[in-house]
Amino acid sequence: MGIVGSLDIHRSQSTFEYADSVTGELTRGQIVGTRAALAEFLDGFDPDVDVEFAFEGCTGWRYVAEELQVRGFGAHMAEPADTAMMRGRKKRAKTDRADAALLRQLLVAGDLPESWIPPSFVVDIRVLARSYQALQADRRRWIQRVHAQVYQHGAAPVPVTVRDRRDEALAALDVADPVRMMLVNAQKVIDVLEAQLESTGAELRRFATGHPGPRALLKVFGIGPLLAPMIWAEMGDTRRFSSSRQAVRFVGLDITVHDSNSRRRPGYLSKQGSPTLRWALVEAAQCAARTGSPDHDYYLEVKQRLDGGRAALSVARKLARRVHHVLADLGDDAWQPI
Repeated sequence: MGIVGSLDIHRSQSTFEYADSVTGELTRGQIVGTRAALAEFLDGFDPDVDVEFAFEGCTGWRYVAEELQVRGFGAHMAEPADTAMMRGRKKRAKTDRADAALLRQLLVAGDLPESWIPPSFVVDIRVLARSYQALQADRRRWIQRVHAQVYQHGAAPVPVTVRDRRDEALAALDVADPVRMMLVNAQKVIDVLEAQLESTGAELRRFATGHPGPRALLKVFGIGPLLAPMIWAEMGDTRRFSSSRQAVRFVGLDITVHDSNSRRRPGYLSKQGSPTLRWALVEAAQCAARTGSPDHDYYLEVKQRLDGGRAALSVARKLARRVHHVLADLGDDAWQPI
């Protein structure tokens, strides 16, 4: 390696540190947290020299990876949780300069816990998937507000999801003008959210039928054309996992154990990883309650022994393992742009 460095990314500014492996000279500094400032910084390196930079997979990693890759520089994205674990117990104040130094040292030593850098079109599907989940969560919250306000006045529940019946039921309520204004505004917000959900969902379904990666996941029971691109984009190239157990751990559906170096309580979901991926897998796992599901007997056994929620989580772990094998068997075809 000619130049080995690191970037500690932040919205306002990024801290860098790099060393010349020939002269041993170490350089530190800061740049503005924009693509233009990063491009100007990277253009200062000799294109004929090998340049390797490490950075954490936090918000802002995308433009950093793209600027490094377009110049042919080595881009190494570190897993934030594993990097924090390798930092160990803090002996002094944590600073951006110390974080940058740790990343560079781990990269030089070959101990950097690298994460997969997805292609740009995969990240675009992630954006759609996460926006769909956020829209659905907002819609659910507004529906809950309407139900709570209606119940506050002792009225019968309003069928919020059926527009005609909802409008009639809300119009028949005997409430004060401010309350009625709140209910009317809630109707408008719910209608807008449903329209956005429909358009976003249509785009995800279109991609699911046109790309071999999500299309392969449609063969897994419970994964439909809406969930397939979500799971495909969030799970990523599963060939980087040595086993399906690592895939479950990546999803965050593994159960925590006692750790003397951690404050988290044992016996709970670790919830490390993408919340959208966990949500999509659990949604798909709900289909195990159907008699036609290959996991139906297992679902009923766990439900009888524990409860329905943990039964769905158990099936979600099975689905994560199946997704791992399906995408790994598909190979490079799963990550080729259309």
